[in-house]
Formats: sequence, C-alpha cells, structure tokens
Amino acid sequence: MSEKYKFNNPEGIYFVTCTIVYWIDLFTRKEYKHILLDTLNYYQE
Repeated sequence: MSEKYKFNNPEGIYFVTCTIVYWIDLFTRKEYKHILLDTLNYYQE
C-alpha cells in the first residue's frame, strides 16, 4: 500500500478499491467480514 499520498480533509469524499487474491470469500465468512468492517470503522474515526 502506498504511503505517498496523505489525505487531510476530514470532510472529503474518498474512493477505496481493493483486490481479492485467489477469490477469498471475504464477504461470506463471518471472520473475514468482521475484520474488514472493524478496519473500515477504525479508519472512519
């Protein structure tokens, strides 16, 4: 992940994209879903 770009506007709108390697069932397994949602919630704060 790039650390080159810094975002300083808390009111801004951002676009997030990701790549799923080997088609891991990210949204069907509860463990993966909770990790993803916890991470997104952390970065929203």
